Amino acid sequence: MKNKILSVHNIKVHFFSNKQFYFPWQKREFIKAVDDVSFDLFEGETLGIVGETGCGKSSLARAIIKMIPIASGKIMWMGEDLSAYNKTKMQKIRREIQMIFQDPLASLNPRMNIGEIIAEPLRTHYPKIAKNIIKDQVKEMMKKVGLLPNLINRYPHEFSGGQCQRIGIARALILKPKLIICDEPVSALDVSIQAQVINLLKDLQKDLKLSLIFITHDLSIAKHIADNILVLYFGKTVEMGLSKELFNNPRHSYTKKLISSVPIPEPRLR
Repeated sequence: MKNKILSVHNIKVHFFSNKQFYFPWQKREFIKAVDDVSFDLFEGETLGIVGETGCGKSSLARAIIKMIPIASGKIMWMGEDLSAYNKTKMQKIRREIQMIFQDPLASLNPRMNIGEIIAEPLRTHYPKIAKNIIKDQVKEMMKKVGLLPNLINRYPHEFSGGQCQRIGIARALILKPKLIICDEPVSALDVSIQAQVINLLKDLQKDLKLSLIFITHDLSIAKHIADNILVLYFGKTVEMGLSKELFNNPRHSYTKKLISSVPIPEPRLR
């Protein structure tokens, strides 16, 4: 039986609007980015979170790792309540939960070479570790994500979008986390490169026994990589279930629209 590593209970994320800035006499309003979302994630599984732009997918991901505050709810990690943790305690948890961002080039520091970028989490969390050990671990991780170790001193602008995303994946994996949150990691890449990155994540998941939260607006990608799918609409959960069941028998009208919008590559079958 698989162990439950993450449990999210009735999470709400609210942002205050700028309406009062333009109309000071009106009451301050807030936007419900995430509204009462719950799910469980088990060891070695992939949860796909899908929905259109602005439905709260990224806000939910950032709330899980406490990059943004939550209005209410609980985030349970390995039986511990993260919603009650301060910055010092969260620093230790962040070794186990890492994130891959949407724009591969924008997420990398242009003034650092890729060896320094991949090694940065190690230097931050383990400041006493020897430099030669860090370099060896960085080269080993570069091999795992399909990058040549002799490129260690090059800078991000010298790489393609797919290679930059591999650098981001290597940086996320260098601490050997248990969970990786992938915030639309392939949306900025070409279709052929998307397949390479997704297959790389699946291979790494098997080798390193990772759990994944994969955020995307493309249901065809979610179908390929996710075990379970959570469908968000205006910050609310409209449907959740096994990937195959959700595609074969979608119950909510919004899920049906998302599935029907997936492009079919064969013109005669459209």
